Amino acid sequence: MTSATPASPPAATADDPAAVLDNAAWHSLVGPHAGFAIGGDLVRRYPEDVAPFVAVRTWDDPSVWDALRDLVGPGAEVGLSGYEGELPAGWGFLGGGEGVQLVETAVLQPRPFDQAVELDADDAAEMMAIVERNQPGPFRPRTHELGRYIGIRRGGRLVAMAGERLHPTGWTEISAVAVDADHRRQGLASRLVLDVAFHIQQRGDRAMMHAAATNTGAIAAYERLGFALRRVNRFAAVRTPA
Repeated sequence: MTSATPASPPAATADDPAAVLDNAAWHSLVGPHAGFAIGGDLVRRYPEDVAPFVAVRTWDDPSVWDALRDLVGPGAEVGLSGYEGELPAGWGFLGGGEGVQLVETAVLQPRPFDQAVELDADDAAEMMAIVERNQPGPFRPRTHELGRYIGIRRGGRLVAMAGERLHPTGWTEISAVAVDADHRRQGLASRLVLDVAFHIQQRGDRAMMHAAATNTGAIAAYERLGFALRRVNRFAAVRTPA
């Protein structure tokens, strides 16, 4: 990994096409994924069986807190991204962490992987099972509806997978990169990522990824493929007022 303790760069300017990545979930839910959105002008979320993400337009508007509570309900646990201030009265802090956001560079050389098969609703149970075995990050029964998912089968069993999740305008997130333990060190994860990136670029989008800041092995692997660290994302789990 080229940056063991990455520092978050300054926020993108409004005329920067990467500016939408500063609030990727929001720009997905008001953009290409608007058809999934539940909520209004201040706060939106995905259906719970699609993705766990809740997004706010801006933390600068204090009324987002009431809108957030109205959307998720009283006494509910919710994950927040990008907020680092004091919580309003009645809100409970449950924990926090950091993730990193990586974006493609000119070094990335996407290409199709002829062993990969496209996955759909008929494969949902197997997709949930491989996620459970490998824990690549949040994945719900309908997450596959957010974009294109592909996998590798060996002996009829799904042993590797990757696909598309968040979709802010101009960008698509590569996510759910999972390879079963007895099929690792064969380059499957890299080849799946490059295939997903290839089809993203074919649509005219650019590829980006997220990873836990502690997952240094995965971050280093993505950097070797041609992704570069863009920013650190800070997350908090909170409980809404009862």
